Amino acid sequence: MRPKIVIILGATAVGKSAVALRLAEHVNGEIVNADSQQVYRHMDIGTGKPSKADRERVRHHLIDIVAPNEEFNAALFRRLATDSIGQIHARERKVIVCGGTGLYLRALTHGLFEGPGQDPDVRNALEQEIANSSLAVLYQRLEKIDPTVGATIHRNDRQRIIRALEVYQLTGRPLSEWHKEHGFQEDPFDILKIGLLRERTELYDLINLRSERMIRDGFLEEVRGLVARGFDLALKPLRSVGYRQMGQVLRGLQRVEDALEEMKQETRHLAKRQLTWFRRDEEIHWYHPEKQRREILQSAETFL
Repeated sequence: MRPKIVIILGATAVGKSAVALRLAEHVNGEIVNADSQQVYRHMDIGTGKPSKADRERVRHHLIDIVAPNEEFNAALFRRLATDSIGQIHARERKVIVCGGTGLYLRALTHGLFEGPGQDPDVRNALEQEIANSSLAVLYQRLEKIDPTVGATIHRNDRQRIIRALEVYQLTGRPLSEWHKEHGFQEDPFDILKIGLLRERTELYDLINLRSERMIRDGFLEEVRGLVARGFDLALKPLRSVGYRQMGQVLRGLQRVEDALEEMKQETRHLAKRQLTWFRRDEEIHWYHPEKQRREILQSAETFL
């Protein structure tokens, strides 16, 4: 019998953590994090990481497991998450997976196309091209070569842009063709996918309020502390939404007020991309996180 898992997913700031916490308490469960930023230590405010009190109420997995300068990817997430799910089931507790990183969730539930190994020569050439021109030039090339994958990657996501172009250069085929051929047909778990959805204006208001709260809570000081620990602002996690803007402030390139407005806008763009990804998945049952709170609990309880 395949292990049962409930997945709580949706756009950033929609309220996933609160729903997952409430559900885990209701069904005697534990939470497996599926947010690609919350795996990093010392990155708390800008990632919306569950508080210490919440993590004492319900056991969480895959939070604070690597330093910002350590490699972490979908393949590693899949292995660690699968291990955590096995351990939770061995304790006869329920599994609640919570996060908005669509690639990680797909890797966990339907497998992962790993593709050809990395080629240092190709990567160095692409990095040099970025240094000589800009990342935007590579992104524009990706949009022409593979518009399907290009639409799912942010124009500032250096790692994924380089990987998509690397696969194309090594194989002569766009990444979207490889994804289609792979099919993502693995099915290791019995899954209930609960998607959280709010009206756009409601979600955007929450994003704006959360961004302002992050600044008040000391987001800039958090990033300053990361630099003091020796972490370079050019590291991938520190180029993510919010951290990139705070880094610009620390470099003297932006005022806090301007960085905040840019952070709000970039977070709204991130939410839009997340929803675009999730809306292609017909397995998701959509609920409003507060107005349909009872329906969410009933659905999960019936499934489990």
